Amino acid sequence: MKHITFYLDFISPYAYLAFEKLPEALLGHSYSVTYKPVLLAALLKHHGQLGPAEIAPKRDWIYRQVLWLAKQHGVELQLPASHPFNPLALLRLAVACNAQGLPNRYICETIFRYVWHGGAEATDAQRLQALEQQLAPARAVAGGEVKAQLKAHTDEAIARGAFGVPAFVLDGKVFWGFDALPMLRAYLSEDAWFAGPQWDAARQLPVGITRQK
Repeated sequence: MKHITFYLDFISPYAYLAFEKLPEALLGHSYSVTYKPVLLAALLKHHGQLGPAEIAPKRDWIYRQVLWLAKQHGVELQLPASHPFNPLALLRLAVACNAQGLPNRYICETIFRYVWHGGAEATDAQRLQALEQQLAPARAVAGGEVKAQLKAHTDEAIARGAFGVPAFVLDGKVFWGFDALPMLRAYLSEDAWFAGPQWDAARQLPVGITRQK
């Protein structure tokens, strides 16, 4: 049985779409999944990237595209009242719900739908309090252990080559994005393409020019 580590941040609509469609995309395959919340902003900072929503035209496109993708794939999705927002409270809540900082699918589903259903404000204090009461975390959400585990998940994702979310890692390979689900399925199906030279071709391709920053 293959094991998939799913790195996610509840701020990402693509992570939400991937979370919802993962069981269907991999139907018929034997696999297990560990869900690991990470701070997307830290991944972006490490790699020197702007957040998608920090580029105004790209921000507009992303929201249009995710609404279209949700419609095409039959996933309920409404944009929250404001986006981007600070996801730390939600990430820490997810981590706090498990002693090892590994929330189960129910916890992740509840938090994702809290953000992406209904069009409400994700950081509203009363809503957050109600969500915490519903999930009843075993540990203090703002505790040092929880904060350290979230940072450890994020550092691990970076060390394993993740640069964004959703990121699926198995057998040392990183599959990034909602649109990577068919590729992930092909890998689980032992598609011969992955045993050929194509996987490493990009890494071996010389860089022709580097943009000055």
